[in-house]
Amino acid sequence: MNPRLLEIESRKTDIRSLLEGNESVDLEALEKELRELDTEKTQIEKRESMASKINKDVNIIARKHNPEPEEKPEFRDFGEFLQTVKYSPNDTALRSKEMSDKTQKRFMQMGVGANGGFIVPEQFSTDIKMVDDQAAIFRPRAIVIPAGDPPDAAITIPALDQGGANGVYAGVQVTWIAEGGTKPETEPLFRDMKLEPQEVAAHVVVTDKLLRNSAACGALVSNLLRKAIIAAEEDTFLQGNGVGQPLGIINHPAAITVARTVANQIAYADVVNMFARAKFGGKLVWIGSQTCLPQLMTMVDAGNNLVWQPNAREGAPGTLLGIPFLLNDQSPVLGSEGDLILVDLNYYLIKDGSGISISMSEHPLFTQNRTIIKAFWNVDGQPWLTTPLLARDGVSTVSPFVVLD
Repeated sequence: MNPRLLEIESRKTDIRSLLEGNESVDLEALEKELRELDTEKTQIEKRESMASKINKDVNIIARKHNPEPEEKPEFRDFGEFLQTVKYSPNDTALRSKEMSDKTQKRFMQMGVGANGGFIVPEQFSTDIKMVDDQAAIFRPRAIVIPAGDPPDAAITIPALDQGGANGVYAGVQVTWIAEGGTKPETEPLFRDMKLEPQEVAAHVVVTDKLLRNSAACGALVSNLLRKAIIAAEEDTFLQGNGVGQPLGIINHPAAITVARTVANQIAYADVVNMFARAKFGGKLVWIGSQTCLPQLMTMVDAGNNLVWQPNAREGAPGTLLGIPFLLNDQSPVLGSEGDLILVDLNYYLIKDGSGISISMSEHPLFTQNRTIIKAFWNVDGQPWLTTPLLARDGVSTVSPFVVLD
């Protein structure tokens, strides 16, 4: 409220108090002052009302000449997003998606080209990267560290050094102390693990005719990308060499390799020997190639009893020595190292980086009316341990990763 109006109201209150039952005051002078205050108040209110109307008119005119950009609605489906990237890369809908958070802002600055692209909206990227037990093995069972800010920066994780002679308790020794005896000083040993998301790309070629059908194109491309992403990750998490890609389980120093009894076969003795070297206490699973099935399903123990235990429920895995057996398309074929492994994937770390981004190019296939869609994302992974764990006897070792040689 205008400060002068407050002063006027306060003075009018004082005057009314003086006028009530006080015959010694100058009534005429007070009444005159009261009228003057009312007149001044009316003039101030009139000026303020006029100024408010002028400001309102100015704002209306300004909005007409500088209208606020209309917010584009969400993309109807993944196909419409692909169409927009292809035919309208400068569309405000794409820019609004790029600016939606700090992680995505840099993609807009990178532009579209060999090293840049438009990040897929969350409602579609979630569907593409959605995994379940039947589709993927590693990601649902491993420890997944989400992307941070910046998403592709390397992280160092302190971990107990349980390898070699340090044992499960990472070098801490427990001893019984006699009365008055000296207590030994021991402390756990730590090591650092570095995880740095590496870029991996997949591409699919579609016809321009299909691309113009947003619903069909979106369903097809998202399904293909989902399967390609799962396959790429499963392969490297299993047998990646760690150079510009995740470090896999096979040939990792923490894995225990069990020699095969008979070349190109899987014998009951092999399964027992692998079982005996596993680190128990977690959620072990067998992972193997489909080419192993004839060996496993006809395998018998010393009493000529079938070892394989199929499950009549659809989608439920069979069990081997009571442990679920999972088929993996990326596993080596029968007779190769790692065609059968026994693992606890809770000891495997996955570090996610930037989400899925999309870029397109029609130039290489321009005359064929085809477009190349490239999807790229960032991820890293490696086993948590560096070596097998030393057992209580101080000689034998166990591991959450046991590989058939």
